Amino acid sequence: QVQLVESGGGLVQPGGSLRLSCAASKSIFSFDAMGWYRRAPGMQRELVAEITSGDDTNYADSVRGRFTISRDNAKNTVSLQMNNLKPEDTAVYYCNAVKSIRVGVRVNYWGQGTQVTVSS
Repeated sequence: QVQLVESGGGLVQPGGSLRLSCAASKSIFSFDAMGWYRRAPGMQRELVAEITSGDDTNYADSVRGRFTISRDNAKNTVSLQMNNLKPEDTAVYYCNAVKSIRVGVRVNYWGQGTQVTVSS
């Protein structure tokens, strides 16, 4: 069983920065990709950023240029550096890992979520 544990959420003023971290219970080399999703109140969960095992990255248009995803293979962690935060970034942020278990079948693993609140 894979466990993903997020940390780093909190309250920050608009324009501020936060860094989220996700620690995996096994080597992140085993995952096809890892990423961060978020769910704002009353909204569907959406992809924020993802990074593949080959270090390709993908960002939501709303965060591109402000957020940066990175991975530390030695520590089995994935981080999300969030700069110039806006009130609309307020949400619960979830760490995600995807693994192919056989052709055409992928399994998603999720962390418990961490709250990010951007408010003055």
